[in-house]
Amino acid sequence: MPPVLRCAGYELELSRPLLMGIVNLTPDSFSGDGLATDVARAIAHAEEQLKEGAEILDIGAESSRPGAIPTPEDEELRRLIPVLAEVTRWGVPVSVDTYKPRVMRAAIKAGAAMINDICALTEPGAVDAVIDSDCAVCVMHMQGRPGTMQSSPAYGDVVAEVSSFLGSVVDRCRQAGIARDRLLVDPGFGFGKTLEHNIALFRALTADIWCGLPLLVGVSRKTMLGQITGQPVECRQVASVSAALLAAMKGAAILRVHDVAATRDALAVWSAIEQGD
Repeated sequence: MPPVLRCAGYELELSRPLLMGIVNLTPDSFSGDGLATDVARAIAHAEEQLKEGAEILDIGAESSRPGAIPTPEDEELRRLIPVLAEVTRWGVPVSVDTYKPRVMRAAIKAGAAMINDICALTEPGAVDAVIDSDCAVCVMHMQGRPGTMQSSPAYGDVVAEVSSFLGSVVDRCRQAGIARDRLLVDPGFGFGKTLEHNIALFRALTADIWCGLPLLVGVSRKTMLGQITGQPVECRQVASVSAALLAAMKGAAILRVHDVAATRDALAVWSAIEQGD
């Protein structure tokens, strides 16, 4: 049987890669799609992501781009809750991108089915915020903090260090009582990594080092793609779709993307030709 990810009231079968559509409620998104406090536009964007084929929505109300300044909790909640209150009524799993325990609790109460945490539940109280729910939890690797993470990232062996960190986090989650079928891991492309680090991690996606858990991969429009192609962020759709397709071929379970329709079409061609679906 294919693996299943339990997300509150949803059970996501992972026999094929699922598309997670990005909804940024920030004024300073690196990709230029931040919708800040424009609730109507944010809801319309989320609806468009679903129409284009997103199977999960990922909503974030605090920027985590390189150099980002932390957003106060009250402001994050002010941006998040009105949009969450609407989209959680649509019968689709909604992920909330936050590392703050208070925001996690509020998001879960408002109907979030997944917490997507760039700090891997390392903030004090983060494990307690999710343990009694039935939501899924994505734990990500990041070296440093968004404000400074790209200043001078360094590793002895990036693949070993990232996989070891995620393994220790998963062990801690399991010891706290979070079931395996609620967990997935994210190597954290672009979060305290050079281009060389990102490429090494991408090549290692097929390795048996990810705790036996589903992988979430998010490289959409990121700097690494600009470094490879020379294209500015607004011209990285082709590179983003190519990277998402490669991640799917390497076994990624969930692809976090801006360009849902284009990625859906690329996956459909791959599936028809290579897998006969």
